[in-house]
Amino acid sequence: MTGEGPLGDRGLAPGRALLAEGRAMARDWRLGPCRFLEAEGVPSEAAYKRRAMAEGRIMQHAHIGFRSVDRTVAAMAELHAVAAERGARIDRFGVTLDWTMGYPPDRRAGAARGTGIVLNGPEDFARITNASPAAAHFGDFMLGLPGALENTRAAIAAGATAIGNLGQYFTFRLPYWDDDVATTEATLRALGLIAAQEAEILVHSNLDDGFAGLFRDMASALGMAILETHIVEDLVGGRLAFCFGHHFSAPLTRAAFHAALARVTDTPGSMIFGNTVAYRGGPAENYASLSAYLMVDLLALSRQPTGHAVNPVPVTENLRIPDVDEILDAQLFAARLAEAAPGHAALVDPAAIDAVADRLVEGGRAFAARALAGLAERGVDTADPAALMLAIRRLGAKRMEALWGAGAGGGSAEPFVAADWARELDAAARDWAARHAALRPALAGRRVALGTTDVHEHGAYLVRGALEGLGLEVIDGGVSVDAEALVATALDAGADAIAVSTYNGVALPYARAVIAELVRHGADLPVLVGGKLNEIPAESNSGLPVDVTGEIRAAGAYPCHDLDDMLATCPVFRA
Repeated sequence: MTGEGPLGDRGLAPGRALLAEGRAMARDWRLGPCRFLEAEGVPSEAAYKRRAMAEGRIMQHAHIGFRSVDRTVAAMAELHAVAAERGARIDRFGVTLDWTMGYPPDRRAGAARGTGIVLNGPEDFARITNASPAAAHFGDFMLGLPGALENTRAAIAAGATAIGNLGQYFTFRLPYWDDDVATTEATLRALGLIAAQEAEILVHSNLDDGFAGLFRDMASALGMAILETHIVEDLVGGRLAFCFGHHFSAPLTRAAFHAALARVTDTPGSMIFGNTVAYRGGPAENYASLSAYLMVDLLALSRQPTGHAVNPVPVTENLRIPDVDEILDAQLFAARLAEAAPGHAALVDPAAIDAVADRLVEGGRAFAARALAGLAERGVDTADPAALMLAIRRLGAKRMEALWGAGAGGGSAEPFVAADWARELDAAARDWAARHAALRPALAGRRVALGTTDVHEHGAYLVRGALEGLGLEVIDGGVSVDAEALVATALDAGADAIAVSTYNGVALPYARAVIAELVRHGADLPVLVGGKLNEIPAESNSGLPVDVTGEIRAAGAYPCHDLDDMLATCPVFRA
């Protein structure tokens, strides 16, 4: 029984039936050959990772973000070969897949494209898996979305043995797709197919893309890792490999989370992602950030080999999609830093790391236990992976942490270990509001409807804190919200302006859609658009995005590259 009410759905098939359907498909969809498996003589990347762990070797992950498949394949071959010539080893490649791949195949053609590549079948996937002797990692927009089964079948046939991103199941909503039952069923069938393979295929989950990127307590994030492990390994029979790192900026908590994660799972990790939010300047400044987080990861992996690869993010990442030479520079930098890392181990206090890890494990296990018990009390069959996943998705991160986080059960409301991202954004919002405190009397009471085009909420979190710091009322317009719904929320609430936080590639069409909807309603509200203001032109030869600030302004919206732009451009903020 899947339960009724907001957390359950009688239309959802039982998890055991969905898994059985997926397992039955393994008769026809088996792991195919690929260059990596043949070159390394291993049955899977998991086996390769365990071999590297036994050798004491730290692996490197490179990510490529081109929109062209041809350019991506060529870049993988060139990077692997040139890095090897220069004494560096790239063990695995990730590629930026387009979010339209999350839709079922028949819905992809009509969906607005992002900045990633589209792979349509085993042959397309095989071009990636055979581009170099390194492992191919298919992360975002594979699992956890309505197109999960088709994507997983194609990736397995092409020889892929690391498929994600389960974390997106809990947080990501595709535009104009609200059938979370179909999404759940597709994901469970895909998990059943993975679990039925003779080879060990890693189910990849980027914790930062899931609830862990939204919890204000890192112990809750670890608790979510425990819950995901329970679902995939205990209920499904697969193997779950975690990634984290985007928003872990404090060296101590970054190292401690790695240590804590090693205590609650023994499956090799996929990679520790670069701390991309630390890139705020030009290449010279960003090299300091690259060195800071990479040294932490190298020392952590030297102390506790977990199979994670390090991810040296190119220092131009915050400026543009990095080109081949910039990716190569980051990989060479990581290889040389790895040589220097052992000499720094004596400077590290393991006791301090273990003390934080102790708090994370204590709080994480308590969170997971309370969540399972609380869901069961609400009628959720926690032994059914489909019912459990759907309930967690529908409950959401904020509600889960409020119910079962550090303050649950009459305990302290203080987090076990405060999340770096929340602490940093709270401080940035306070500082900005303090600098503009003189505006508060004039702006107090004005209302702004705030929504995001996609799952990335941290930009909106900063904007909310900053505006509330000046006395404005911020109306929750939703996450991954369709333009029509955001406008309806704004008009119903009597908002004075609409603010849109976007991430990559869709700022211009979204701004146009919001403005068109306002026109349809005969309304005239200022529309502010902030975040990644780029787009890949239809006639592009490079496949790289270009800035569309001018086009957004020409469409009638107010492009905002930072908080100060809101004050400078939008009439709502003029006293």
